[in-house]
Amino acid sequence: MALDMTGPGMVARGLSFFSRRGEGRGARARVGGGESPLGNLYLSQLIPALLVVLIGIITIWSASISIPEANFVSHLAGAAIGLVGAFVIWRYDYRTLSNMTTALFVLACVLMVLPRIPGLGYEVNGMMGWVRLGPLRFQPSEPSKIVTIFLMAAACAQYNGKIDTFRDYAKLCGTLLVPLLLILTLDLGTGLVIFFIGATIIICSGAPRSWVLGTIALIVAVAAFVVIESQIEGIPHILKDYQLKRLIVFVDPDVDPTGDGYNLRQAMIAVGSGGLFGKGFGNASQALSGFVPEAQTDFVFSLFAEQFGFVGSVVLLALYAWMTVSTVLLAMRMESMFSKLVLVGCVGMWTFQVLENVGMCLGIMPVTGIPLPFVSYGSSSMVVQLAAVGIVQSVWRHRQKAA
Repeated sequence: MALDMTGPGMVARGLSFFSRRGEGRGARARVGGGESPLGNLYLSQLIPALLVVLIGIITIWSASISIPEANFVSHLAGAAIGLVGAFVIWRYDYRTLSNMTTALFVLACVLMVLPRIPGLGYEVNGMMGWVRLGPLRFQPSEPSKIVTIFLMAAACAQYNGKIDTFRDYAKLCGTLLVPLLLILTLDLGTGLVIFFIGATIIICSGAPRSWVLGTIALIVAVAAFVVIESQIEGIPHILKDYQLKRLIVFVDPDVDPTGDGYNLRQAMIAVGSGGLFGKGFGNASQALSGFVPEAQTDFVFSLFAEQFGFVGSVVLLALYAWMTVSTVLLAMRMESMFSKLVLVGCVGMWTFQVLENVGMCLGIMPVTGIPLPFVSYGSSSMVVQLAAVGIVQSVWRHRQKAA
């Protein structure tokens, strides 16, 4: 099935086909005039998501045996809070956010600047991206991903699948640009996720191809300028030293053999040493012996691949594919443009994070510190990823009202 990348056809083709399938399932779900208990759950997306959460729990359990920073109880608590949050969101009618563009924009900007407020923000591993409120510690950049999804979906939905004027296109890009610049000053990795979410939604909202290609060319030119400028001595640099090294190491790991270049090589060795079926649970001699830094977070895929091998890795990636494809199919069935774009935003977030994290461990993507959804250690990330699952389930629950 061909997808139209320049208009509403990209998310609308096949709508009637999947609607007919959905009607058939809906009729079978009704028993005695009422809907079955599972009728309000989109199992095609929920099942793979929960399986990946289970895989993440098992992986962090193995990490906690040898890595003190991998607190297994804390990871379980994050998963539990995330599941409760997903349940609440599932019950909530997400459509109430469709007319709150201004409020969402303000909230996104506030979340981006929270770590810069004296007394709230503090550094972790040299990165100023955390906030402490009493005993609570979290990364505001994580919930900002969800806020960005709703912000851009609400802003783009008003054009009903076709952006006619360049002024409107520029306005949407500007709406994304403000929170994006705020987060890029703190966390390049999260900034890339925010950018990909927003860009995906704008493209799927009917932006003309020529404008999109021109924007991509401009972004490439600006990125090249930033990298070159950050290597010139004697002037203020846009990129921090560690950010620049991560980008350079992607091209030549020997540039920083004891830093990010070392991390990258060790992660690749761990993935390769897993072989076909892996070394078994708790037997990741490379990742669990300290050779792979941040094995429970940034390089968690290396830890998983070493234990469960190529076959386990394929199963994990297949579950991600199942989860995202089912979400895309649901988006194709929705008639509400806001609903479509919210689902597209969730898919964009998951897709980019999986490709970046796995690619980083394989040496085909630069090191950015982006977590692997549902698997990497960290309560903030886990809660947000499960919140996105709740959003998809909420769209399914309210599908008839949103049609």
